[in-house]
Amino acid sequence: MAAIRPPSTVSAWQPSVPGIAEVFHARFTDHAYPAHVHDTWTLMILDGGRVDFALDGERHGLGVSDAVVLLPPGVSHDGRTVTEAGFRKRVLYLDSSVLPERLTGAAVDTPLLADPALRERVHGLHLALAERDPFEAQSRLAFVRERLHRRLAGRTAEGPGTDTGTGRVPVPGARVAVRLRELLDARVAEGITLAEASAELGYPHPTHLIRSFKAAYGLPPHAYLTGRRVELARRLLLAGVRPAEAATAAGFYDQAHLTRHFGRHVGTSPARFARSGRT
Repeated sequence: MAAIRPPSTVSAWQPSVPGIAEVFHARFTDHAYPAHVHDTWTLMILDGGRVDFALDGERHGLGVSDAVVLLPPGVSHDGRTVTEAGFRKRVLYLDSSVLPERLTGAAVDTPLLADPALRERVHGLHLALAERDPFEAQSRLAFVRERLHRRLAGRTAEGPGTDTGTGRVPVPGARVAVRLRELLDARVAEGITLAEASAELGYPHPTHLIRSFKAAYGLPPHAYLTGRRVELARRLLLAGVRPAEAATAAGFYDQAHLTRHFGRHVGTSPARFARSGRT
């Protein structure tokens, strides 16, 4: 008797993160894509099973590994399951603001990028997107973009000041980190995009801006902003504001978003924290 295959599932949404046209998570147990093209870049990691695909007429196979699949826009490809277990994948569709089309040839030549650091960055970006945290997602996307450019364009890193012998970017002075902290402190609830912060500070390379901040304060700017929002939520909760209202007033996407971060920072839920102040 043949084993019963689990059902296929699909989840897709458009995040409020410039450069990402769509997030797509799927489990396919018996599926074959016809040959087709996208007008975006397709960045995929595999979480289970195996998949087989053809790009520009050449076939490739992938199982769960440290590899990342990158398919360029405008180039025909297909895809299909290989085993009865199917496969589970997470995909980001990226527009040309993340990767220019001039890198298409390099991507056709090497659609499978065996790069554990890149896969970890893509995984972290998916986690930030799932939590609906646009500032963290923008920061993580900047590092994904940097790594992709490094692989496709053959550069150690983008922008001036790179030590090409070691691949390390010298940390800028602490002044820009202080200015970024001031921006974040002034906009705790409403937030700021990474592009806005870079433009405001006159700093064209966001990954260097993030590194400078982390070197100065020991954590990336998105984590700093989350901590400030938790502190604001604590004050609101103790003032009698209901958790759902405190969440949005402090800059969180919703109450569930607040609850996840509040538990990590405070060790209890917002509702229990609020009740503790009334006992």
